[in-house]
Amino acid sequence: MLITAINGSPNRDGNTSLLLREALSEAEKSGAKTKLINAAEVLADLDLPFCNNCTYPCIGACAEGNKLGDALETLRQTDGLIIGSPVYYGTISGQLAAFWDKTNTLWGSRSLLNVVGGAVSVAMARFGGQETTVKAIHDLMLIQGMIIVGDGHRDFDCGHHGVCAQQPSMKDINAIDRARIMARRIVEVAEATQSLRS
Repeated sequence: MLITAINGSPNRDGNTSLLLREALSEAEKSGAKTKLINAAEVLADLDLPFCNNCTYPCIGACAEGNKLGDALETLRQTDGLIIGSPVYYGTISGQLAAFWDKTNTLWGSRSLLNVVGGAVSVAMARFGGQETTVKAIHDLMLIQGMIIVGDGHRDFDCGHHGVCAQQPSMKDINAIDRARIMARRIVEVAEATQSLRS
């Protein structure tokens, strides 16, 4: 079982990363292997960080022999995916949007079909656009045919839509708890649906 997180923040060790690392740590306690992809680092390794639709259907030419290729290979193997982003004008970061556009080759091969997903968002204010950002992440997942988890881990829940945090996330105990709960839920559903991905 592999659970992967994508940090959509430009900051490698910021608020979003902290919550993703908490989630991955919890997934490891459930027996899963984990990986963290930093979208900004993947994009920095490319000559052209934005998709220009160079081929249709996408053959992934921009992902040959670089960090993007490594990231896409990780995503091809993953059973569960947690995507995190800071809130930028009520939606995901530019880094996450640019990275996700580069997953078009995964859409073509249906590599993320039935992968279990969850979302994390962080803003400066308590009501700073976290839920609209989570919903934008859900749209990314739905187009890939992923299975999204939200509320419903027995007596607890990870948030109706996902984890919504206020900066600094290290002090948002509720968000940290919800990140851990969401990770357990993702592992649980990924185990139950493993045959759908084989």
